Amino acid sequence: MQKSALSNKSKLPNLGQYALLLLFVLFLIFPLYWMFVTSFKDNSVLFNIPPEWVPKKPVLSHYAKLFADNYFVIYYRNSLFVSLCTTLITLLIAMFAGYGFSRFHFKFKNALMFAILSTQMLPVVSLLIALYAMYKSYGLLNTHAGLVIALTTASLPFSIWMIKVFFDNIPHSLEEAAKIDGCSRFGILFRIIFPLSKPGIFSVGIYTFILSWDDLLYSLTLINKDNLRTLNPGISIRYMGEVAYDWANIMTVCVTATIPIVILFLFFQKYMVAGLTAGAVKE
Repeated sequence: MQKSALSNKSKLPNLGQYALLLLFVLFLIFPLYWMFVTSFKDNSVLFNIPPEWVPKKPVLSHYAKLFADNYFVIYYRNSLFVSLCTTLITLLIAMFAGYGFSRFHFKFKNALMFAILSTQMLPVVSLLIALYAMYKSYGLLNTHAGLVIALTTASLPFSIWMIKVFFDNIPHSLEEAAKIDGCSRFGILFRIIFPLSKPGIFSVGIYTFILSWDDLLYSLTLINKDNLRTLNPGISIRYMGEVAYDWANIMTVCVTATIPIVILFLFFQKYMVAGLTAGAVKE
């Protein structure tokens, strides 16, 4: 009897923790749920009190109207193109730079690494005026190439540091054994180092894709032509009015815009967690 009473008492704190955790998860998920539900409502019922927690008459016309809009398809395609290009270029540069910082020793190495990371301390707004003037002089305004360059420089510092941690955890003995077998430096990179660093490479890729997909300030400042705009500035300019908002349509756009990010987290969540926690615990 005493053992069963003690076991029941020990379960009570666990139940309380699970309940608090469940409430916290619901608190985080509720905005996404409300955004999704609102996309299936008519504007006439959005401000009803009490609100409709589940739509009584789901409306699908918002999605049909959205995908019939050529501008939305253009914005979506531009966002995918810019985000994928930024991710590929950032991965390529970060892998080689991270390997160099991890394996080679040279003067002012630590100072250079902190100088690279210190660029993250500057707010984007403080860079936009100088960047706009420089882009105008070099003819990079209203080009996807210019936007990719800006987003790549914004994501590189943290990406280099993140992937360097994975390279630090790979034993040097593997490279020495490969050298004895006659493997070149590039052979070591592509046959040993990069395959063993897949979690880091995936986490850097996900981080860069999310950063470029969610960008607003760079895209809004450096691109003024409507057919070249990406999704976020397109939403803010085309779908948000000055006096009144079509909230159901806006929520429909937002739901559609979150699909790539949701897919990334569903399939590559473990790599993202591994990348963010790498190096946090040392033996």
